[in-house]
Amino acid sequence: MRDSFNEINITPLTDIFLVLLIIMMVIAPLLDQQGLNLAVPEIVNEEQIVKDSKIMNFSVTADNKYIFNDMEIAAADLEKTVARNAKNFPDGLLIQVDDNAEHGAVVKLMDSARNVGVTSISLAR
Repeated sequence: MRDSFNEINITPLTDIFLVLLIIMMVIAPLLDQQGLNLAVPEIVNEEQIVKDSKIMNFSVTADNKYIFNDMEIAAADLEKTVARNAKNFPDGLLIQVDDNAEHGAVVKLMDSARNVGVTSISLAR
């Protein structure tokens, strides 16, 4: 006659739960990290742009050149140019972007503005 099997071995089950617990402990801090804090750009009518002269107007062309006051600004001089003119334009920065401009060129201009303290940045096409 065979001995009957009266006990359940829970060691493998415990091992699985411990492995799952360790995985959750490693992943949990990663879920808390946030990406970029982005605000939705304001919608600005062209009539408002003409009326309100206290907004600094930059343009990014299709070939990724920066235009301010009908003058081309070198990428290396963006931060200096924005810093010089930020006092005269307290309402912020408006970036008019060509449809074929690269995203990186626009982000570079936005970063330069944020580095000198401009907090209100709007985009227009």
